[in-house]
Amino acid sequence: MVATAGVNLCAAQKTSRPRATTRTVATKRKHKPSRRVLRVHQAFVASKTLRPMAQQLLRERTPAAYEGVEAYARLHNSEDAGSLAWFVVAYAHMIDHDAGQALDPLRRAKVKANELADYVAYYEATALQQTGESAQAEVLLRNFEQKFSGSILTRDVHLTRARAVLALGRPAEAIAILEGDRLPTRADFELTLGRAYAAVEQPAKAAAALRSVFYGMPLAGEADDAEKELIALAGRVAPATMAERKTRAELLAKGKRFADAATEYRALLGDSALQDRPALEVALAGVLRQNNRQRDARQILDSLQDATGEVAAQRLYNLGEIARSADDDAGFQGYLAQLRLIGPTSPWLEQSLFSSANKYLVSKDYQKAEAGYRELAQRFPNGSHGSYAHWKSAWLLWRMGQGAEARREFEQQILLFPDGPETPAALYWRGRAAEDDNEPGRARAYYEKLNQRYRSYYYAQLARQRLETITIPAAAEPVVANLRGVDPPAYPSLNDPPADSLRVQKASLLANGALLDLALRELHAAALEEGGNWEVAEMARLCQDAGRYDRALDVVKHEVPRYFSSELSDLPPPYWQALFPRPYWTDLKAYAAENDLDPYLVAALVRQESAFNPSAISHANAVGLMQLLPSTGRLVARDLKMRHFNPALLTVPATNLRMGAKYFKGMVTQFGAVEYALAAYNAGSDRVLDWQASGKYRDIAEFVESIPFTETREYVQAIQRNANVYRQLYGSL
Repeated sequence: MVATAGVNLCAAQKTSRPRATTRTVATKRKHKPSRRVLRVHQAFVASKTLRPMAQQLLRERTPAAYEGVEAYARLHNSEDAGSLAWFVVAYAHMIDHDAGQALDPLRRAKVKANELADYVAYYEATALQQTGESAQAEVLLRNFEQKFSGSILTRDVHLTRARAVLALGRPAEAIAILEGDRLPTRADFELTLGRAYAAVEQPAKAAAALRSVFYGMPLAGEADDAEKELIALAGRVAPATMAERKTRAELLAKGKRFADAATEYRALLGDSALQDRPALEVALAGVLRQNNRQRDARQILDSLQDATGEVAAQRLYNLGEIARSADDDAGFQGYLAQLRLIGPTSPWLEQSLFSSANKYLVSKDYQKAEAGYRELAQRFPNGSHGSYAHWKSAWLLWRMGQGAEARREFEQQILLFPDGPETPAALYWRGRAAEDDNEPGRARAYYEKLNQRYRSYYYAQLARQRLETITIPAAAEPVVANLRGVDPPAYPSLNDPPADSLRVQKASLLANGALLDLALRELHAAALEEGGNWEVAEMARLCQDAGRYDRALDVVKHEVPRYFSSELSDLPPPYWQALFPRPYWTDLKAYAAENDLDPYLVAALVRQESAFNPSAISHANAVGLMQLLPSTGRLVARDLKMRHFNPALLTVPATNLRMGAKYFKGMVTQFGAVEYALAAYNAGSDRVLDWQASGKYRDIAEFVESIPFTETREYVQAIQRNANVYRQLYGSL
C-alpha cells in the first residue's frame, strides 16, 4: 500500500480560502525566484521526457514499463531528473505492495533529490518500516520536521514514525506523536493509537480509539484490524454500547454491505432489551430484503404484527416492497393502504408512495402513476421527492390529455419549487401550452425566462428554437414575474500561478513523474499560502496534462456546480476547457465523419459515458471511452472486419472511438433520430421500441420527457445539452 494520506483533491477540491465574489484585475508578483525555485524549475524542464514513461509505469506496472523508467534513471543518474525517475520506480513498487523492491531505487533517488528529498526520506522510511526495519525508519524520520520545514508530508510522517517506535517497543512515544496530530480523525491514526494505548496498559483509551474505527468507520480498510485488537482487549474494558453497535450496523447498511449489516443486527438482537427488539428486528428484515433474502425477511416481518408507531410503518413498507418485487400488486396496495392508516406522516409512507408511483409509470398505467405522484406531492411537499412527484403528476396529466389541469400544475410547479430541478421543464411545457392556446406573447414570457435562468440547459436550447418562431413581445406573466434569474458566478480574473513559489514548482516536477496526487497536494498547500485565483485552473491543467480529463472535470464541477446557468463569458476559459475537453479529437472527429455523426455530439456522448477516461470500467463491465461491452465489441469488430479482437482493445482510445461511433451510428440508423438512439445506447433498443409503441408523441421532446427511467431521460437531455455547449465553445469544425 502506498503510504500517502490526504484528500483526493481532484475528486473533491477543498480549500479554506473564501471564494472571491467580485471581479478583480489579476496582478503579477515581481519577486525574483530563489535559487531553490530555479533549481526545481530546471529539473522540471530537464525531466519533461520522463512523463509519458512514468504515466505508463504507474498505470500498468509491467516489467517493460519498469525497465523503461529505470533505463531513463540510469541515463540521467547524476541529474535531478534521474532522481525523480528512481523515485517514480520506488513509488510504483509501493503501489504493488512490494516495499522491499522500493528501497534500492529510493536510495538511488537520494543522490540528487534536492527539493524532493522530503518525499524520498518519507517513502524510504515507510518502506523500511513495512519491511521490519523500524529502527532505521525511526532514525530517518526523527528530525524530519527540522530538516523539511513546511513539508506537506508531516502528518504522514507522524504516522509512519509512530508505527516504527511502536514496533520498537516504545508505545508511549508513539502516543505522544499521534495525540499531537489527531485531528481531523483518520482510521489509520486511530488504529495505531489504539495499539499504542493497549501496549502501555491503558485499555480504556485503547478501546475508545479502536471503537472509533470499528464502529464509527466500518467501511474503512482498518476496521477488520481494529476488530482483532478489540477482541484482544475483551474482558479488560466495558463492552461497546448498544448505540455504537447500532451505528456500525446502520453504516454498513448505508454502504450496501447488507450481509455484514444483517450479522450486526442479529448480534444486537441477542443483547437487546425486550422493548428495543422490534426496531432491531424490522431493521434486520430490511437489510435481509435488500440482500435478496426475501423469505427470511418475510418471516421476521410476519412475527411483528403487534408492532406500533414507526416500527409498524417500516414493517409495512418492507412487506410492500417484497410484494412489489414478486409482482403482487394487490398485496402491495394492501400494505400501502394499511400504511396510510397507521403512518399518514411517516417517511416510510413517503417511500412507499414513491415506489408505487414508479411501479405504475414503468408498467405504463399512467392513471395510477399520476394519482400516486399527486398523493406523494400533496402529503410530503417538502420531502425529498416533493418537486419530482409534483412534476411527474403534472406531466402525466399533460400526456393523458388533461390540458387545463396540466397547465395549472405546470404553473404551480414554478411557483412552489422555483429552484427545483424540474422547473426548466415546467417553464418550457407551459410555454408550449401557451402556444397551443394561441398565446404567443405568453409563451414568449416563459421561454425568455427559461433562457435567462437556465442558459445552457436542455430546455433552454429548445426554448431558443421556439423563440425564433415568435415575433411579438413577451406578455406580462405573473407566474414568472417574480422568478428571479440565477446570479452568474462572479469570479475574479485568473492569476498565473506564482512562478516564485517553491511548492508550485515542486508540483510541476512531481507531475513530470506522473505523481499527480502528490502534485495536487503541493498546489493546494501553495494556494493556501500564496492566495490569488489560480488554484482550480492549475489543478485542472495538471490533471489534463496527466491525461486525467475526468478528474479535471471534477475539480471544476466542484468549484462551479451550477455552471450550466452561466453565460460563456461568466467563467474563465480554462474552466470551460476543463468542463468540456476535447482529447483524442483527431480520432474522434475522423470516426464521427466516417459515420456521418456530429463530432460534438460524439464528444458529449463520451463525456457522459466515461468523462474521457479510457480505462473506465462500469459495474456492468462496459469498457473505455464509449463504454462498450466486450460482447458488443465483438459484434462491431465483425462489422468492421477487425481481426483478432480482444476486450483489452476497448481501452485503446482510437479503437474504442472507432467502434463506439460505428455502434452509435447503427442506432441512429435504426431509430432515425438522435434522441431515440441515445436512449437506446443507455437503456437498450428493446426498451426504446416499447416506449415508442406506448403512445403518440407530438415531437421528440415529448418523447424524451416521457421516458420512464430517470437515468435515461436525464442521460438523453444531458448529452443534447452538452453537445450544444461544445458547439458554442468551439464553433464551426
